Amino acid sequence: MIIRLEHIPGFLTRNFKAVWLHGILLVCSLVSFSQFTVRFQVSDVPLNHLQDSVFVAGSFNDWKPGHTGNHFSKLNEPAFIEINELPAGEYQYKFTRGNWQSVECLADGNDAMNRILNLSADTVVRFSIEAWKDDFPTVARKHTTSPNVQIIDTAFLMPQLGRTRRVWLYLPPGYAKSRQRYPVMYMQDGQNIFDDYTSGFGEWGVDECIDSMVKKGKPACIVVGIDNGPKRLNEYNPYEFKEFGKGEGDQYLAFLVEVLKPFIDKHYRTLTDTENTIIAGSSMGALIAYYAMLKYPDVFGKGGIFSPAFWTAPRIKELTTSSGKNLKGTLFFYIGGREGGKHIKDMEAVTDKLGKHSLSLIYSVTDPDGNHNEQAWRKWFPEFYNWVLANGFNNIIDLETD
Repeated sequence: MIIRLEHIPGFLTRNFKAVWLHGILLVCSLVSFSQFTVRFQVSDVPLNHLQDSVFVAGSFNDWKPGHTGNHFSKLNEPAFIEINELPAGEYQYKFTRGNWQSVECLADGNDAMNRILNLSADTVVRFSIEAWKDDFPTVARKHTTSPNVQIIDTAFLMPQLGRTRRVWLYLPPGYAKSRQRYPVMYMQDGQNIFDDYTSGFGEWGVDECIDSMVKKGKPACIVVGIDNGPKRLNEYNPYEFKEFGKGEGDQYLAFLVEVLKPFIDKHYRTLTDTENTIIAGSSMGALIAYYAMLKYPDVFGKGGIFSPAFWTAPRIKELTTSSGKNLKGTLFFYIGGREGGKHIKDMEAVTDKLGKHSLSLIYSVTDPDGNHNEQAWRKWFPEFYNWVLANGFNNIIDLETD
């Protein structure tokens, strides 16, 4: 069963058996699949970094801030960046000097909004950069974790990969004073889940969200956050990808299933069955979360798949067809309308195949104003949490649009 929310009404109830949006398929069949070239040319830039390389990062290259090939070697020489074979659609992007600490910003040091490109033909973009973020004093960040968050270990051993990783733990309100057992949610990119201080671009606010929901009588849940590492793009991909190298997703999941989950189940009051074991992530973290459900359908029964980077793993569609029949869980898929048409189509292709080949309960949402960032994932986390903790039933969506 697929529930696909393309437009957000004032409210919807979920007391129905299935939704098939045949009109969407008709519209898709009429869309042109032409591909175009974009050329970025320098117009005006600050004078203090003319010798530095400048990169363009956006929804067309999975927001990689130092993507080789999408860069100027120097800004004081006539040059351009050209990106070919882009499908028509809306793209967002920014310029960096190789990392997000040196991203472009406004002249006063405040963050600049994402640039937007509506592509419908070969296009030349002439750009100017007001300033660079790292030329301004760093604003001190503060820890924002709730009292219910702790760190299990700063160097938890991952024997399958020969690496260590920081692991976070959220215990719901009342845990210490009860004998109750709880579902467990395993989340990737743990440094972005609970604490603004450790996050790169803002945190999800998972701890505050669940604290608030429990106070309102919603089901409680333990959350385990696993930090990413330098090999994130490999650990979160089960397949080899030409730009990242060999995939290590199988080894990473073996760590979750054979080491971390048994540790959590041994030391905390958990509900260990499939129905109460959840996995979630965003971007590459969403890819590995979805793959985990296909590979270990008897371990992970529910999943949160936020802005999945399926473009890095084309074979995931084939796996969905062959292994989807084994999946009988509850899944929530999100993607932002501003992430680019290709990424939306990739996610829809997977959800359509999963709906055809499995008995899973699927909720797929495309937020027209949504982006590929922590702010969007934070916005949709409560809806995901309600969906999977209530098994998709007896919930109300109440999302007023402006």
